Amino acid sequence: MELLTRHPHPIPLNTKRLGPISDLAPFSALIISIVLVIFFLVRFYVLEGFLIRRLYGSIYTEMNERNRRGFINHHIAGVTKLIILIVAAYPFISVAFCKGPSFNTPFVEGSVVTLGDILIVVSQMLIGIYIFELIYRVNLSPVAVTHHIGTIFIGQAAIAISLRPLREPDAYVEFVLCTVWGAFDAVFELFPHVAIILYRIFPQWHRFLSRVFLFSCLTTALGTVAETVVTMWLFASTWDRWRLAFKVVTPVLHVAFSAAQIHGSLVFWRMYRRQKRFQREYDAETKYSDVGGEDSVDDQRT
Repeated sequence: MELLTRHPHPIPLNTKRLGPISDLAPFSALIISIVLVIFFLVRFYVLEGFLIRRLYGSIYTEMNERNRRGFINHHIAGVTKLIILIVAAYPFISVAFCKGPSFNTPFVEGSVVTLGDILIVVSQMLIGIYIFELIYRVNLSPVAVTHHIGTIFIGQAAIAISLRPLREPDAYVEFVLCTVWGAFDAVFELFPHVAIILYRIFPQWHRFLSRVFLFSCLTTALGTVAETVVTMWLFASTWDRWRLAFKVVTPVLHVAFSAAQIHGSLVFWRMYRRQKRFQREYDAETKYSDVGGEDSVDDQRT
C-alpha cells in the first residue's frame, strides 16, 4: 500500500510541484566564494584588526593561538547563524510546511527575489561556516571534521543534482530536507557558540558555566531528537517521490549527522561535570579558609 493512501490529508510539501530551486543555483560557486571572502575580510580587518581587542582586552591577548582562533571562529559562526535564522525563517517555513508557496514564489510581493533565491544564499552561508572552520581552526576532533565535510558535500550535492543535465526528479525534496537539517543546526547549535565565548570570558565562574554547559547539552540533545522526528516525518510522508538510492542514502546520512550531534552533547555534558567539580573544590577551599580564619581569631582572643 502506498504511503499516500494512508494519509487522507497529505503534508503541503507532498502536494507541491516545486520546480527548479533558483536561478542562482548555477552560480553557487560564486556565492560561496563571496561568502568566504566576506568571512576573511571580517576576520582579518574587523575582528583581529581591532574589534576583539577593544571588546575583550587582555582576555583575548593572553590567549594562545589555538584559543584565539577558536574564539574568533565562534563569533563568526554565531553571528552568521543568527543572520541565517532571521533571513531564512520565512522562506524555509513557507516552502517546507505551508500550502501554496514554492521556490519561485517572490520573497515579497512584486520582488524579483524568490524564496528559492534566499534559500540558496543562506545554504551557502551555512556551508561557508564549515569550510571556514575547517581551514581556520587549529584543532578539530575527527567527529567534527566528519560532520563538517559531510555537510559541505551533501549541501552542495543537493544543489548540483537539481541542475541540468543532472536534474534529478527528487532533487528539490532532497534540498528541502537539507534546509531542515540546516535550520535545526542554526537554531540548536547557536547557543553552544555563545557558551564557548562565555567560557573564555569568565573561566572562573564555575557555577555559572556549569549551568551554561548543561543548558547547551540539553538544547543540542533536544535539537537532535526534534530534527530526527521532523526529518523522518517529511522523509516518510514524501516516500513515493524518492528513488531507491535516496531512500537508502538519506537515512544513513541522517544517522551519521545525528551521531556527530550526540557527540557534541556529550562534550558539553563532560564540560558541565568538570565545572561542577571545580565549583565543589572551590566551595571546599572557601569553607576551609573560613574555618581557619575563625580559629585564628579565637586564638588571638584567648
